[in-house]
Amino acid sequence: MNVVFDYLCIVKKLGFVFLFLGIFAFGQDHLSGFNMMSFTYKMNPKWMAYVELQARARRDYTVIDYYETKGGIGYNLNKNNQAFVGLGRYGTYEKMKISQEEFRLWLQYTFTQRFGRLKLDHRGRAEHRFFYASQTGEHTEANRFRYRLSATLPINKDKVQEKTFFVNAFEELFFGSKDPNFKRNRTFAGFGYQFNHTLSATTGYMFQREFSTKGNDNFHFLYFALNFTIDGTNDEKDIVIPMVD
Repeated sequence: MNVVFDYLCIVKKLGFVFLFLGIFAFGQDHLSGFNMMSFTYKMNPKWMAYVELQARARRDYTVIDYYETKGGIGYNLNKNNQAFVGLGRYGTYEKMKISQEEFRLWLQYTFTQRFGRLKLDHRGRAEHRFFYASQTGEHTEANRFRYRLSATLPINKDKVQEKTFFVNAFEELFFGSKDPNFKRNRTFAGFGYQFNHTLSATTGYMFQREFSTKGNDNFHFLYFALNFTIDGTNDEKDIVIPMVD
């Protein structure tokens, strides 16, 4: 456990260095926090269940003002294709008071490509969102569509297995049916370590730009995640690293 604790400390310190380099590059004077914990249960080679918890500090790195609790069921059509259905609850706070609550349903499809050690994931998602504005009592709905291209590259092994260092990155685009149709983009780069078949840690930097009729809003996130996997199957191990979502 001391090795795990020491590595987590190193990852977080390097993550801060990574973040401040990103902030300097983008000329941004605002620091945000993005923390995630995920749990994956592989029932058999075809079926899996997933749960994710998030806490974000968007406006002030020391104050949590957004949360997510979500999960779903995935089905592996074959080694490179997966279908997934999910649902979640989301909350946004302003001045320490809940300002918006959201319930979300989504369907997604992921196609995986491998080029030597490099693994690419193409993920498409369709979401239906139900909003409740706590301060006004207004109920609204919206659809959103997302595409993400992500890459994972193990450093010291051919695949992500026990005791594997890895780097990962992605670009994600968000679209909607209402103006502006281009809602958001996210760019992420990070690194991590797979301790064993159960636990991995990831840290990195994410730039997020929001587009709205009132103007653009930029966020520079320091990202940190702990990912837990329970896998009782006899498949050849190639552990999937959950990314920023």
